Amino acid sequence: GPCYCDQACARTLDCCHDYAQACPVIPCVVSQWSAWSGCAEPCKTTYRVRTRHIIQKPRNGGEACPALEERAGCVEYWTRQGTECQQSLIPALITTGGFGKARKKRAAADGSERAGYCVEFQLVALAPGCLHSQPPYVRWMRHLREGHTVCVECQHPALLPPRQHCRGDGTASQLNQLLHWQAVGNHRCKGTWRRIRQLDTCSCPSVHSFLFI
Repeated sequence: GPCYCDQACARTLDCCHDYAQACPVIPCVVSQWSAWSGCAEPCKTTYRVRTRHIIQKPRNGGEACPALEERAGCVEYWTRQGTECQQSLIPALITTGGFGKARKKRAAADGSERAGYCVEFQLVALAPGCLHSQPPYVRWMRHLREGHTVCVECQHPALLPPRQHCRGDGTASQLNQLLHWQAVGNHRCKGTWRRIRQLDTCSCPSVHSFLFI
C-alpha cells in the first residue's frame, strides 16, 4: 500500500521499507533573534524580551523547535517622559578612597573644588568576586566585608547638578531599603548595603573609606 510519512511508525515498527528516503527527517528551523526590547517598566528591576519565529516546522521526527522567547533582567533609570528615576534604583559605583587625594589635587588646580559630603552604609551582601581581586589596583576590594560599616565620599567631579549629589548615594531611599553598589575595576565585585546617614566628613578607617564615581 501507499507509504505515509507518519513518524509514529518508528514507534510501532511498521514503517515502509523506503521510509527514510521517502520521508526524510526535517528539523525545525528558526529565525535569528530579534533585537532586545526595552525594559517592561521604567524605574524598577524588571525584564526585557527578544523573540524569534519558526521558519520550518519539524517533520518526520525532526528535532523539535527551541524556545521562541528569551528574557533578561534590566533596569531603566529614565521614565518614559525622559526624567531621571529615583536615586535609590541606581547602583553606586565605588572605588578606593585613596583615589580621592589625586582627585582633590586636580580639582584645586583648576579652581573647581567644591564641598562634598560622606554617606555611611552597612554592607549587607557582596559577591565572591570581591575576595579574588588579584591586580594591585583592585586589592582594596578585599576590605569589603558583610556587616561592616563603610564610608563613601562624594567629591567633585562626581557631584551632579542641580542638587549637587552623587549618583547612587541613596538620597531618596526608604529606611532600611536595600541599595546596590558596584566596584569599579572588577565587574564581579558588587553587592547590597543599607544607608545609615549622611555626614559632612568621613570618619571611617582608611581601609573602609571609598569614593563615589
